[in-house]
Amino acid sequence: MPTEITDLPENVINAILMPLPLRDAVRTSILSKKWRYKWCKLPQLTLDDELWKTTDNLLSPSIRFTTIMYNILTLHQGPITHFTLSMSKLKKYPKICSLLHFLSRKGIQHLVLQFSEWNRLKLPSSFFTCLQLSHLTLQNCQICPPPAFEGFNMLISLGLCHVSVSSRSLESLISSSPLLEKLVLKFFDSMNHFQIRAPKLRCFDFLGCIKYISLKNSPHLAKLSLFYGESFEESEKCDLDNFFQPLLSLEHLHLEYGSFQFLTASVPRRLSSALNNLKRLYVSLDELTDLSCALCLMRSSPCLQYLEVQVSIESDNKVFEVSASFSDATLNYLKMVKVVGIIGTKLDMALIKLLLTKSPMLVKMLVEPDLQLVDEEKGVKILAELTTFQRASRKAEVECQLERK
Repeated sequence: MPTEITDLPENVINAILMPLPLRDAVRTSILSKKWRYKWCKLPQLTLDDELWKTTDNLLSPSIRFTTIMYNILTLHQGPITHFTLSMSKLKKYPKICSLLHFLSRKGIQHLVLQFSEWNRLKLPSSFFTCLQLSHLTLQNCQICPPPAFEGFNMLISLGLCHVSVSSRSLESLISSSPLLEKLVLKFFDSMNHFQIRAPKLRCFDFLGCIKYISLKNSPHLAKLSLFYGESFEESEKCDLDNFFQPLLSLEHLHLEYGSFQFLTASVPRRLSSALNNLKRLYVSLDELTDLSCALCLMRSSPCLQYLEVQVSIESDNKVFEVSASFSDATLNYLKMVKVVGIIGTKLDMALIKLLLTKSPMLVKMLVEPDLQLVDEEKGVKILAELTTFQRASRKAEVECQLERK
């Protein structure tokens, strides 16, 4: 068995070095002659702003970064499967083209590139030669694929944050990644209509502004999260039933602020095809039309187990609709409910009453009033009214959070 640090197996040395910041990994070269260039064989590298930070006012961070890039390009041996580069504080990005070309020849599989929000880098053509990528995350850059680019055939997950890209290029990038399972899109710029063609997609997380999203070609989608950063007045309206008809594999559905804005063209009492796999549902109710959509989804999800509702509606115009909405439906599998943001309106209380009377397997309901609008006296009245509601489940525990966390 090895008794000295110089006799450690290569895999053990890598396990020691990889969790270290690159600066510290390089410093292990002083341990012995055998350790001098061990960092040069690491298959996983992380470079961030701390690495080229300098106390020398005469040496700019860009020059320091260039020196580091030169050392990596000339000294590194063997494959690089994981590479993270965070340059949020640099104004210039020297040697990026050479670096990406270098990584493409090193068999890069997991790549994270983060640039400054003040200077979005247009990805060079060498980026599109990294054809072995399986996991890609990009932040603050511009994507303009060359005409000859045929896609990343091995890509499994893709995350884009504050990325400038046309709808057509994005559609092409997604559809030319046949193995794609996870997609995260967090855009700063407004986009137009685009279709997602990803037959193996399992998880989709979207935040931003867009006119319309089509998910007709994602039959295995299990987790969907939509968050509209601001109202998009020109959004195209979509039939709620048509939108969810191809999404019968959904298990987790998260509809945040503004997500219903393009799903209100036609709201049926129930979807034509039930969401039989849906177990967890989160909805944010900001308009009365949002409520109609949410009730439709609840009626169409017979196996729902966890429900969270964020309420921001002050009107009482749809109290009757809530009360009568489940005359022919029961939430037989619902176990946990969380209702946030209520202020004690008739509509708020009607919704809570409905959930209590139609959930025979309910274990717990947590009610969190909006404490910026609900004072102590109003909170006590809400709590008192909650205790009078009939419960279909004898095990149901109702907790009302009246203190700030």
